[in-house]
Amino acid sequence: MKKLISQVIKFGAVGVLAFLVDYGVLYVLTEFAHVYYLLSAGISFAVSVVVNYLCSMRFVFVRREDMGRAREFTLFVLLSVAGLLLNEVLMWLGVDWLHLHYMLVKIFATAVVMVWNFISRKLWLEKRDAEGGEPAGTGWE
Repeated sequence: MKKLISQVIKFGAVGVLAFLVDYGVLYVLTEFAHVYYLLSAGISFAVSVVVNYLCSMRFVFVRREDMGRAREFTLFVLLSVAGLLLNEVLMWLGVDWLHLHYMLVKIFATAVVMVWNFISRKLWLEKRDAEGGEPAGTGWE
């Protein structure tokens, strides 16, 4: 249980970094480059996925030896695309249907997608111990 709590904390720290990248790129593209908010949200999300992958696989999750880096990154991206779709739907609903400010909606969407990201990555990307139960470690140990 201690490993899981430690892992959740590390995931949260990486998530904060990825969120700052995502939020910052969204703001700059929308406010300064005048890019449509949904396109900005997609671009900013994609940039943050790369940051998140690099940090998550280094500091949060233990690599599976049975999966090469290219396959691992492809799976990470596919799981992230599902998160991106969820993000875009939530952004659209919040802005166009509920008439909330896009930056406020982004905070809510990020929280929902973060839960998806942790659960999906833990299930499909993380190495398991010999019994198939707990993760083998978390990278900072």
